[in-house]
Amino acid sequence: MKRFAIIAIAATFLWAGLSSPLANSQTTAAASAPVFKDIKGHWAEKTITDMVKQGILDGYPDGTFRPQEPVKVDQFIKMLVLSYTDLHQNGARSWNTQFLQSLSEENQAILKQDYRYFDFKPNPVGYWAKQFIDVASDLHFLNKSRYSDFQADLNRENVAEIVYYTLQETEFLEDGLFGQKMAQAYGDLMGASEREQKFIAETLVKGIMQGYPNGFFGVGDTVTRAESLVILNRLTDKSKRLAVAVSPDKLERVVPTAGGGKKIIIFPDKRMWDAYETLIAAGQLRGSNHDFYETTLRLFKDQAEKDSVLNRPSGSSSINEEAAVWLDPQYNTYGITIRLREGTLARNKEVVEQFANQLFGYNASLFKELFNDISKRVEAGTKVAAQQKLIGTDNVNIQVDAAGKTVIFSIATKK
Repeated sequence: MKRFAIIAIAATFLWAGLSSPLANSQTTAAASAPVFKDIKGHWAEKTITDMVKQGILDGYPDGTFRPQEPVKVDQFIKMLVLSYTDLHQNGARSWNTQFLQSLSEENQAILKQDYRYFDFKPNPVGYWAKQFIDVASDLHFLNKSRYSDFQADLNRENVAEIVYYTLQETEFLEDGLFGQKMAQAYGDLMGASEREQKFIAETLVKGIMQGYPNGFFGVGDTVTRAESLVILNRLTDKSKRLAVAVSPDKLERVVPTAGGGKKIIIFPDKRMWDAYETLIAAGQLRGSNHDFYETTLRLFKDQAEKDSVLNRPSGSSSINEEAAVWLDPQYNTYGITIRLREGTLARNKEVVEQFANQLFGYNASLFKELFNDISKRVEAGTKVAAQQKLIGTDNVNIQVDAAGKTVIFSIATKK
C-alpha cells in the first residue's frame, strides 16, 4: 500500500477502458464477481470486491485490478455518476431514489427532461465518456471547462473539488472555519491554491478524505483506482465516512441538520455556546410544536402548522413557522424573527423571555420592553420604521415587513 487509506466515497468504480471484455458485462459481474489476483490483502480489497458485485467496476483481461494505478478524470466521473444508481436484475440501471430526492427541483427536471433516455452506458460512437461528463456538468458536480484533457490522471485537489460541488448539490456544506482548522494541520496545504484549500477542507470535515500518516494531505498526488472507490463509497454512503472528533473546549459542537444529518460548527465565543444551550431548553417550552436544526429554533402555532411547514414542497413560499430564534456563528449574530398572527406573542412569550434573559443578563428587561412594544404595534397595523437600538453592548437592528406583519430583531455586539 503506497500510503495509508485516504479519502472516500461511494459504491461505483467502473474501469472505463473499453478494451476490457468485462467493460459492459454488468449483469455477469454482479452475478459472479471475479477474484483479482492483485488485491489480496490490499487495504481496499473489500471495497473493490463489493463494487464488482454491484456491477459497477471491472478489472483487466489478465485478471488484475491494478489498484495502485492512477485514475483518469473521465473514469472518475463515470464512477461518480454510476455511484448514484441502482442495478436491476435485468442489468438495467436507474437513478437511486434517495439521490433524486436530494437534488434541487431544477436538477430533478434536468434528469427527467434532458436525460430521460440516458442508459448509463458508454457512448458506442464517439468519445465513450461524453454522456457521463455532460450529465455531471449539467448537475453542477463539476465545471467541465476546467479540464483540457479528460484522459489525464486525476489528482487529490481535483477530486476534492468534484466532491465539494457534488456535496453542494446533494447535501450541505459544513462550517468552513472548522474545515479550515482541519486542513491547516497538514504541512503541505499551502501547496494548494486558496480555492483548492476550501475544497480540501470540506472533504476533510465530511470524513470523505483524510491525510497521510506523514502529516501531509498529498497536494499534487494522483489518486489511485482503489482510493477512488473508497472516496466514492464515503461520498454516497454516510455510514462509511470517517468520524471527525470535536472539542467542546474549543467551542466545537456537532449539531443536527434536516433529514437526520449532522454538522460541525465552531462557535465564536462562550456567550453563543451558552445561547445555543438556552435554545435547546427553550424549545421544550413549546412541547412538540418546535424543531431545532443547526442553530435555528423554529416555533409553530400547532402540530398542523408544523406538518404544513415541514412537508411543503421545496421552494414553496407558503406557510412559514410563526417564530424563529436563531444564532449565526459565522457573523457572531443572534436574532428573533416573529410573524404576528393571532396569539403569536402569547404562545412564544416564555421562549423569548428565556432567550433574552440568557443573552442580555441585567439588560434583559430593556430588550423585552422593546420587543413587546414593536411587536404589538406591528400586530395592530401601526406603521413602524426600521431602526437600531443600543442595549448594553449590543446593537439591536429591527427590520419590519408591514405587509407580512413580520419583525426581525438582529442582535450583534457593538464593535
